[in-house]
Amino acid sequence: MVSKPPVDDVGDEGLVVGPPKEYAAGLPAVAWSLRHAGRQMGVKRSLLTLVQVNQKQGFDCPGCAWPEPDHRSIAEFCENGAKAVAEEATVRRVGADFFAAHPVAELAEKSDYWLGQQGRLTEPMYLAEGATHYAPISWEDAFGVVAEELTALDSPDRAAFYTSGRTGNEAAFVYQLFVRAFGTNNLPDCSNMCHESSGSALTQTLGVGKGSVSLEDLYQADLIFVVGQNPGTNHPRMLSALEKAKQAGASIVAVNPLPEAGLLRFKNPQKVSGMLGSGTTLTDEFAQIRLNGDLALFRALNRLLLEAEDAAPGTVLDRAFIDEYAHGFEEFAQDVRTTPWADVLEATGLPREQIERIHRRVLDSRRIVVCWAMGLTQHKNSVPTIREVVNFLLLRGNVGRPGAGVCPVRGHSNVQGDRTMGIYEKPSAAFLDALEKEFGFAPPREHGHDVVDAIRAMRDGRVEVFVALGGNFVSATPDTAATEAALRATRLTVQVSTKLNRSHAVTGRRALILPTLGRTERDQFVTVEDSMSAVHMSRGKLPPASPHLRSEVAIVCGLAERVLGDQGRGDRVSVPWRDFARDYDLIRDRIERVIPGFTDFNRRVREPGGFVLPHGPRDARTFPTTTGKANFSRNDLVVLRVPEGRLILQTVRSHDQYNTTIYGLDDRYRGIKQGRRVVFVNPADLAALGIADGSLVDLVGEWSDGTERRAPSFKVVSYDTAVGCCAAYFPETNVLVPLDSTADESNTPTSKSIVIRLEPHSR
Repeated sequence: MVSKPPVDDVGDEGLVVGPPKEYAAGLPAVAWSLRHAGRQMGVKRSLLTLVQVNQKQGFDCPGCAWPEPDHRSIAEFCENGAKAVAEEATVRRVGADFFAAHPVAELAEKSDYWLGQQGRLTEPMYLAEGATHYAPISWEDAFGVVAEELTALDSPDRAAFYTSGRTGNEAAFVYQLFVRAFGTNNLPDCSNMCHESSGSALTQTLGVGKGSVSLEDLYQADLIFVVGQNPGTNHPRMLSALEKAKQAGASIVAVNPLPEAGLLRFKNPQKVSGMLGSGTTLTDEFAQIRLNGDLALFRALNRLLLEAEDAAPGTVLDRAFIDEYAHGFEEFAQDVRTTPWADVLEATGLPREQIERIHRRVLDSRRIVVCWAMGLTQHKNSVPTIREVVNFLLLRGNVGRPGAGVCPVRGHSNVQGDRTMGIYEKPSAAFLDALEKEFGFAPPREHGHDVVDAIRAMRDGRVEVFVALGGNFVSATPDTAATEAALRATRLTVQVSTKLNRSHAVTGRRALILPTLGRTERDQFVTVEDSMSAVHMSRGKLPPASPHLRSEVAIVCGLAERVLGDQGRGDRVSVPWRDFARDYDLIRDRIERVIPGFTDFNRRVREPGGFVLPHGPRDARTFPTTTGKANFSRNDLVVLRVPEGRLILQTVRSHDQYNTTIYGLDDRYRGIKQGRRVVFVNPADLAALGIADGSLVDLVGEWSDGTERRAPSFKVVSYDTAVGCCAAYFPETNVLVPLDSTADESNTPTSKSIVIRLEPHSR
């Protein structure tokens, strides 16, 4: 399988490589924010819009899910947040004339960057079977196309309904209600590809698949681990929280294969000292770990803690917490004591002295927070790795204590809220029972397809209709060639979108684009849930990009009414879809009666800052697990070994990127300008492989079934990554991730553990 570069991609001739930055943010971040916003929105529109971002009476940033502090500045956004807002609030437009001028085959040759730069979609578009171009269609006729295809299916399970994280709570709730009233649990979502491993591990060990900390906990922590995460690019406002924690006395250990600018030094752009001074050094200890070595590191730390307790009984472990609140300690302890140091050192690539130095920091710290992102969640053994992190925290009672806990940093605004609203292919019996009681129909009980299984089902002809509420499914998913072939095998693809992306050019026999309002635009207020379980309102202020746009709620309710009938599906389902679209308060009333934690929803969410959902482990040290306690676990240490001459590749974002949205072709913090087809390799590995810095290579992925996947024409960049490891940007390298290479238990694609070789590129 070969991934051909888009025809408009900037090649190696225009690419410039310079030294990586040694700090994040500062004056350059302000300049780039204003420059990008000005290009997309104009100066006046930029200023009027940006001052509303993340404000209590404004709109939630359509970028990351990092929470807002109680006291907010007038500029409560980061550089990438400004870019996300500018991309949505752009004055550029994509209408019928654009589609008349560009056949779908031509759009399929364009890059995600080029497609995204064309502007906002303005009216519903339809690609008829056999047609070469999209053409305008009315909303009613578009709904009719969807209804025709869905009602003709032999089974509701022959349709799949995808959701992106940017969808608000109200739209997510009515979407899952529509899908279940239709008769399926095929609700794949973007969580399946990022933090599904976190949810699986945390549910097993703590009983709640969410983080347990607040911003105040970070400020009170003695020690913060930042593992497999690049907050300087992916969650820049997190740097302000880390700076505040540091100033309060916390120490920070960064665990990552790449040295990231944001964790080296932070120049806070909201402070004079940050703009003009040297900034704050954040990381006290940088552990440059080998890819997939995190389980070995935490297992070694756990062994050292047990041995320290043996040497000084009663002084290291929190035995009172373990005895009262935990289960399985003795079996865990017996297993972890056997951890071989040789395997730990090989797996991590770290010197033993550094691991022991980190251990001493742990001993000196009573309150510990561990933060992580996709560097932990996208490996075959991601779930055991995160369980081992939980073991580490349980040993010293660091769950349910102020200043301590688990902190999985969710990537996309409201991706966590969507799951809370029921966007999940494996809903709990309790949720389905509540849904049935409230709406009077029996929702399906059989588990549905997640993302990977949905691709397999489309490939095999078991799913014939694909509907996406937001997102860019083609570019977000693994195994690009397999995903594209799967979508093209369907009868109908439907994309509810704000902007053009590659998924609009990879279609079923028929296709629809349904344009929707963005976060920045006027509508009834919606609600979102951040990465720390706080629910708050979001209300846009800009006029819609087109009079033909509809809100996500209106689109979902319109589809549901057309497919199921005015009051549902015959006598089986009675849902007031039109009333829901008219008044979102009515949706929130139903959410309150179905989902725990939303008591008095409409009143509480109107309070400044909203409210925080209950969390048993955090609030009262109650653990809704199978044992009724926090569960220690046994997790096998498997060393990821690769054949000679091969490297382990991780896919990463550039600084000019958020998920699949490409803002530009620079990665300022890593020293890359005007290009994306680069691969970062340690100079020692380049010497061993006989490959020169700056040469052009193909990345060839090797999979256990003997098949190879090739991503051609990448420029080699000598870079300080962990020995034996390399990195390149997605979605360009998604082709290298096999569809069947997924994490155990969570089924998340293993985008951080890809075995590749480098071959000279033949032009």
